Amino acid sequence: MASANDTHQPQKDAADQNFDYMFKLLIIGNSSVGKTSFLFRYADDSFTSAFVSTVGIDFKVKTVYRNEKRVKLQIWDTAGQERYRTITTAYYRGAMGFLLMYDISNVDSFNAVQDWATQIKTYSWDNAQVLLVGNKCDLEDDRVIPAEDGRRLAEELGFEFFEASAKENINVKQVFERLVDVICEKMNESLENGPVPPSGTTQLNDASPKEQSNCSC
Repeated sequence: MASANDTHQPQKDAADQNFDYMFKLLIIGNSSVGKTSFLFRYADDSFTSAFVSTVGIDFKVKTVYRNEKRVKLQIWDTAGQERYRTITTAYYRGAMGFLLMYDISNVDSFNAVQDWATQIKTYSWDNAQVLLVGNKCDLEDDRVIPAEDGRRLAEELGFEFFEASAKENINVKQVFERLVDVICEKMNESLENGPVPPSGTTQLNDASPKEQSNCSC
């Protein structure tokens, strides 16, 4: 029997107004890097190998408990194709965090990371937090991007780095939890230093982020 706090019920989560904070998160990156599969694995714990291109933008809602607070996540899955770029960048404003994703078996998706990072810098809130995610680390035999290259690029961009797999459910939950924790950390710093976070967000006190291991599958 499902409990009242069951977070695996998307419709219930979407309608639930009982939360302490709400964060808007975006998953961005080239088409076919696995953004939709990553979101479905996290929100619904489901995976399908069938590729269906996202049209424009879609989102799911999930409620999590971090630092003794109930945090409602509104997670937007964006289309990677160039023709949707003007639509998706309109959603950058107000986003507290981004998962910038590439496919470890696709050079073009990795080479595009810098451009996506520039888009974040151009269209989002200055203090939006970003994690770089090398997805599909289950495809080790097809790997063309070494983990060290991903980690090095993340350091250059000032992002934290994870490798993950939606298919094998590797680091999916950890990635989202770390992003939420980093947002909480930065909100605490912002409150201490004066600037006010974007409307619709509230300061989290006594944040004590749990360190997550970075997978190099």
